[in-house]
Amino acid sequence: MKLTIIGGGIAGLAAAYYASKLENFPVEITILEQADYWGGKLVTDRVPYEDSQFIIEGGPDTFVVTKPWGVRLCKELGLSQRLRGTNPETKKTYILKNNTLHELPGGLTMMIPTEFGPMLRSGLLSWPAKARMGMDFFLPAAVDNGDETMGDFVTRRLGRAAYENLIEPLMSGIYAGDGDKLSLQSTLPYLRDLELKYGGLVKGALAVRKERVNKTRSQRADQQSKPKSSGIFLTPLTGLGEIVERLTEKLVDANVDMRLNTRVSRLQPDATTGSWNVELEKGEVLNSDAIILAAPAFASGEMIASFAPDLAAELSAIEYVSTATVTLAFQECDLLRPLDGYGYVIPRREMRRALACTWTSTKFPHRAPDGLALLRVFIGRAGQEGLIDWEDQSLLEIAYEELELTLGITARPLLSRVFKWEKAMPQYNLGHMERLNRITEALDTFPGLGLAGNAYRGIGIPDCINSGEAAVEKIMAPIRMSAEKEALKG
Repeated sequence: MKLTIIGGGIAGLAAAYYASKLENFPVEITILEQADYWGGKLVTDRVPYEDSQFIIEGGPDTFVVTKPWGVRLCKELGLSQRLRGTNPETKKTYILKNNTLHELPGGLTMMIPTEFGPMLRSGLLSWPAKARMGMDFFLPAAVDNGDETMGDFVTRRLGRAAYENLIEPLMSGIYAGDGDKLSLQSTLPYLRDLELKYGGLVKGALAVRKERVNKTRSQRADQQSKPKSSGIFLTPLTGLGEIVERLTEKLVDANVDMRLNTRVSRLQPDATTGSWNVELEKGEVLNSDAIILAAPAFASGEMIASFAPDLAAELSAIEYVSTATVTLAFQECDLLRPLDGYGYVIPRREMRRALACTWTSTKFPHRAPDGLALLRVFIGRAGQEGLIDWEDQSLLEIAYEELELTLGITARPLLSRVFKWEKAMPQYNLGHMERLNRITEALDTFPGLGLAGNAYRGIGIPDCINSGEAAVEKIMAPIRMSAEKEALKG
């Protein structure tokens, strides 16, 4: 069987890896990537500095352990002992309000406050806003009448001020989206589950925290089997690029045909043979028994528009947001305040051009030489892209402005790195689940066609890995079924 995978990000690489491991069904795999490197947004720049180095991530810098697919893949790749968690000594996170950094109140469970003292002492919310949050205890659960936006849901339960000053900036740091458009069911469905099961968010978060404490106590004997310094977020010692590097090594060993700088112009099913023709921009045509599209949804839509216009329209309708990261290094003596936390997020209402700032050298001390500070500014969010000039120098100026306004840093950096991600973040806006149902239904008419990537059922690294494996399972299901029928006949 010939399998062609279009897209060499983590989803496409994972799909190729799991396809190469299929038993009893040998697969001849080709993976195509239009860029000149593998890994998509998993880009790690290792910059030598004297007798040490800076480790700079261009895209994400960690993955969560609560979704098992990332940890499982790292274990299979032999990376378990290289995984590191975030700095356990300094866990503070800040939220910007009125040009002042306020520490995120302690006791948050799934972004919901479960300790009254820290919330009462917080300057993020006024006393009337805190009282409004307390009404969550008394408000009945809403009738289950379908999906709603993140903004509407949190406002209904905790009040608008809690949404704008507490929940929205945390959520935007994940999705770069507009919470008044994002689907609750597609982003944080567990919040609605808490309301339905326990009658309210705070009651539910308290119950979940208690369950977690009890579970942790009962599983202490199993801790030796977990990666060292596990925590909630993990990353390999010298960056997420290690995962890409190890995956590509495995694929080379498996004789996968790996092609960079290769753009696909369109796909065409062959009605006579049931196979697929993959037309490359350079003129070559590849024939394949199955296809996995691990490209952005809009790009996948363009490739299939000639034979599946309805499916292509659904894919193209998924909105995307462009983002950028700017990493800067300074002498610690140039800082006016200690970097005593992981960084800060910026609410939409502050009208800053930056979205957040990670204090990388505190979050991961091994990523910068001693005596030096590494900071990363995130730029770009839904609805504000037009306010940004996306040239490198303009992005640097936005980062300089942000660090001076919030941290008082006026020194020029020792080094800087700018990474731009055009149309990188899919937006799971209201109606996303219904769209996914229509996509699944349309895709069922093409047994040899699969989809993978962050546009569908999760934007994180583990989600993308899982999507690649699931796409392999989707195209293999009819083949296995056919093989089983033949075996029964025999």
